[in-house]
Amino acid sequence: MRDAILALSLVLGFVVPATAQQQSAPAAVPVGTVAAERKPIAKTLDYVGRVEAINRVEVRARVKGYLEAVLFKEGDLVKEGAALYEIEKGLFQAALEQAQGTLEGSKAQLELATLNRQRQDELFAKAVGTAVARDEAVAKEGIAKGTVMTDDANLTTAKINLGYTDIVAPITGKIGRTNITKGNVVGPDSGALTLIVSQDPIYVTFPVSQREFLRLQESGQKVDVGSIKVQLRFSNGRMYDQIGRINFVDVQVDRATDTVLVRATFPNPTSGLIEGQLVRVALESGTPEEKVVVPQAALIADQEGIYVFVVKDGKAEVRRIKTGGDSGADAVVEQGLSGGEPVIVEGLQTIRPGTPVLAKPVPQTLSRT
Repeated sequence: MRDAILALSLVLGFVVPATAQQQSAPAAVPVGTVAAERKPIAKTLDYVGRVEAINRVEVRARVKGYLEAVLFKEGDLVKEGAALYEIEKGLFQAALEQAQGTLEGSKAQLELATLNRQRQDELFAKAVGTAVARDEAVAKEGIAKGTVMTDDANLTTAKINLGYTDIVAPITGKIGRTNITKGNVVGPDSGALTLIVSQDPIYVTFPVSQREFLRLQESGQKVDVGSIKVQLRFSNGRMYDQIGRINFVDVQVDRATDTVLVRATFPNPTSGLIEGQLVRVALESGTPEEKVVVPQAALIADQEGIYVFVVKDGKAEVRRIKTGGDSGADAVVEQGLSGGEPVIVEGLQTIRPGTPVLAKPVPQTLSRT
């Protein structure tokens, strides 16, 4: 019995330490890594901008009448000249025909007055007619000519008014919602019926501090603003896929903000930019410098600042960094990394400083989506 207890004690003595050793060495956590990359980065200046349509037109009725039809779908892209609204034509067609009849009558009166003036000219030449009769005939002919001109203008006005019953798009662009529906009476005093804003190209305006202009003047550099690349970032961090160019710098400083308004033109083939939208504007300036960049997905922030996890000796190690802005989907690192370090971008939720990790490189394109 004593020998059995001793044997059992020896077995337990060997088993317990082995179990404890397994618990003290947790399994490595699989993570995805991307090597910190060194590449040329152009210095950028960031501003807040607003998207503005190049053409923005409020569609209005130019004659008063009953609205018979709304001929467009709200939010659609409409071409210049496309039919939008139709006003009842009956009264305007009648006014046109009345103007035509009046003009025909005045033309007949002019023809009669011309014949009478010619007759009086012949009688006066033969010393049969009087000068008074001839002068009266000339005056009546002149009055008849004036009447014809007036009636012809009235006919033109009637034609124009009839044409205004078909309200068409003055520009190509996206059309907003209709403020007036079928069955209402519309006219010049009805306000805007709808709004059309052009889409491609489109403007982005942004204020630049007067301090920036003074700094540029002090440096003595001559910059062609048309050659500066302008990039946009949306509120969700996504970069706009088109490059813009500056086409206008205001001639005066805003006294309230001490800024100068700058405007850039952007292609907008897919209507990705919307009138009135707020965006981040980045201007490239100066000669590109080689910097370390890492995917923004790798950045973690706490009370002490920003850090990333790197893999060192098979474990996750905290590396405090100082960032220097964005470069597309990457973050520029000014301090903390020298380039080439395996930075963890996947599996961050399950690791802590010192956690054993099983690193697997992630394709660059996937780490930046």
